[in-house]
Amino acid sequence: MKKIVIYGSGGFAREVVHLIEDINRNSGEWEIIGFLDDNMDNHGLKVNELPVLGGAEWLEGKNNIHVVLGIGSPKAKKAIVTKLSKYEHVIYPNLIHPAVTFSRFNTIGQGNIICEGNVLTVNIDIENFTIINLNCTIGHDVTVKNYTTILPNSSVSGDVVFEEGVDFGTNATIIQGITIGDWTIVGAGAVVVKDLPAKCTAVGAPAKPIKFHE
Repeated sequence: MKKIVIYGSGGFAREVVHLIEDINRNSGEWEIIGFLDDNMDNHGLKVNELPVLGGAEWLEGKNNIHVVLGIGSPKAKKAIVTKLSKYEHVIYPNLIHPAVTFSRFNTIGQGNIICEGNVLTVNIDIENFTIINLNCTIGHDVTVKNYTTILPNSSVSGDVVFEEGVDFGTNATIIQGITIGDWTIVGAGAVVVKDLPAKCTAVGAPAKPIKFHE
């Protein structure tokens, strides 16, 4: 079995443990060692019967350790990957729930999490460190760039591009052929019918930017 730790120990990290356990029912692939957490107050605690082992420094000198990011924030994911870049031995696996529909014509990088109930059709390109949360549909020829998070029950039509670090809200919908710019946040329940610029927060139906951020 391959050893794996989850970075973070909050709600989504616990959901990732559940995902890994579902994968293990089919394959027996993973030995879950515990959590890593930057909050020193959590070190030594147990979360759902698994230990919080320490922070990033726990990885020092460890070999053949797989790390999965149990944190949904795109900016936090990028910061963690940057922090861990000095640990060259770290392996970032893709975790795909056994119940996911995933075409053999899709491509996927590293460190991605695709949760239960998702349907990904054909010719989809997922780069690195993306989360696709529960019960989303992703249409043909979609591009999902690094650090994106797509929250539950979202509907993504064909030929959509999510640029780096998009945070796509729960139950949001996007029509075909649309591009969402880098680090843009799309609110829950939004309906995206036009391209959205980078670094904005967009809400509503149709979705419109209400503010911009760095």
